[in-house]
Amino acid sequence: MAFKCDIPAVPTVQQDDDNVRITRWDFSPGAVTGQHTHGWPYVVVMLTDGLMRVDNGSGVTEFKRTAGEAYNRPSGIEHDVMNGGDVPMAFVEIEFKRPKALVFN
Repeated sequence: MAFKCDIPAVPTVQQDDDNVRITRWDFSPGAVTGQHTHGWPYVVVMLTDGLMRVDNGSGVTEFKRTAGEAYNRPSGIEHDVMNGGDVPMAFVEIEFKRPKALVFN
């Protein structure tokens, strides 16, 4: 179940091609992404410190995140993300559309 909130997080797509979608997410305090499911595996890189609240449909978990921290998740994850802190929070999300085809030089 999604968080009940009228403050949307602001996504800014920085790149979207056949291989990746890179989106910067900016959250004011209490802002949410809205319930969604990722179709591709992805990596999140925190740009700020923040208290991230995640509702996975069966419960809410809180994570203290620090600027520069990164983590990855598989595709198929359904969730809603909220800034649970009292200061703005931001991260960059990198979704890998063709993970087996990517080759980095």
